[in-house]
Amino acid sequence: MDYLESLYWIHERTKFGIKPGVKRMRWMLDRLGNPEQHINGIHVVGTNGKGSTVSYLKNVLMANNYQVGTFTSPYIETFNERISLNGQPITDDDIVCLVDRVRPVSEQLAAETELGQATEFEIITLMMFLYFGEIHPVDFVVVEAGLGAKNDSTNVFVPVMTVLTSIGLDHTNIIGDTYLDIAKEKAGVVKPGVPLVYAIKNDEARNYVIQQAEHYHAKAIELTRDFHVIPFGREFTYRYKDYELEHIELKMIGRHQQENAAVAITTLIEMFERGMIMLDFNKMIEAIEETTWTGRIEKIQDHPTIILDGAHNKESIDVLVETMNTHYPDRRIDVLFSAIDGKPIGSMLMALEDIAATFYVTEFDFPKALPVDVIYENVEHERVEKVKDYGSLIKNYDGDLLLVTGSLYFISAVKNYLKNN
Repeated sequence: MDYLESLYWIHERTKFGIKPGVKRMRWMLDRLGNPEQHINGIHVVGTNGKGSTVSYLKNVLMANNYQVGTFTSPYIETFNERISLNGQPITDDDIVCLVDRVRPVSEQLAAETELGQATEFEIITLMMFLYFGEIHPVDFVVVEAGLGAKNDSTNVFVPVMTVLTSIGLDHTNIIGDTYLDIAKEKAGVVKPGVPLVYAIKNDEARNYVIQQAEHYHAKAIELTRDFHVIPFGREFTYRYKDYELEHIELKMIGRHQQENAAVAITTLIEMFERGMIMLDFNKMIEAIEETTWTGRIEKIQDHPTIILDGAHNKESIDVLVETMNTHYPDRRIDVLFSAIDGKPIGSMLMALEDIAATFYVTEFDFPKALPVDVIYENVEHERVEKVKDYGSLIKNYDGDLLLVTGSLYFISAVKNYLKNN
């Protein structure tokens, strides 16, 4: 198959849905010689903040001359970016080669077992482990979990560090509808003796994670208990043990980004203290400060101001609203929103309504995208408008500030529109 045929085969796996569990992954990896056992992986899980934390870790390791692979989802601009080498998406030829290797194993799985067909996410995860575990080994692979953690396709390797960025009420129809339910799923990535860095604010969830870490004799390093963020506007001071790093100013705005950066810094310091890496602290802070992440409070235009943010659940919407109020307090903000099915759009929309002068709702081309009428019916704002052509609205916007938000898949569609126009 060529590249487009390979992509079509991968995307065709979406018809097999979402199937929590790792039995299919373990079966296929075993047939491929268990490449997941040959990576030095950092496993990043959590409800929000995973992508930014992956980016901070990747940039610091690269700044210290390490070869770094990353696995992220969803993609924003090009499919290949889901598997990236030193910040660059792998090539089309790499995708073709990987599909040639994993397709026969996937077909074997369906024909020879009762485990069923492999899903799209399982196939992509399999490709990532094969690439970094055999075809192109690197010093470290930063692996972002997909949905959940314990039963996520990525949870089939023993990492050198585990990172749990947050716990929130997302994907409740699959992984549970309470903080404790979700904590039980997320804490399923805790491995015996593997240090865990985490930033959990819900007491019930935090206590469960602590119990799991104690059970597995994994050192647990907690935000606000063990390491601290002291904000001073755009700057913050970081403290952990005898380390104090002052006047850190990020390109990515928001208190949540300061916390994500602190989680990454703590992970790197722990790796440094354990002799896993050499770490130039000046290079680390410079790399942290320069880090950006597509689709997270991303300003794509100044006049008029247009900002993209993939706030895809209630917690991330709340953080987005707080950030906009803090950094753009005197601006007239118009909101353009779209989402996919399965999200608590009622509470998400209610939070956004507080900052919206005009509330635009739209839909986009994606299998699970919510129809515009469904979103419209859930908006109680006095100035709400349906938008058929979101690209035209963005292209011709002449207001003060347009905030484009909702599903990360929507942000991806917007980025692709802008790229082609």
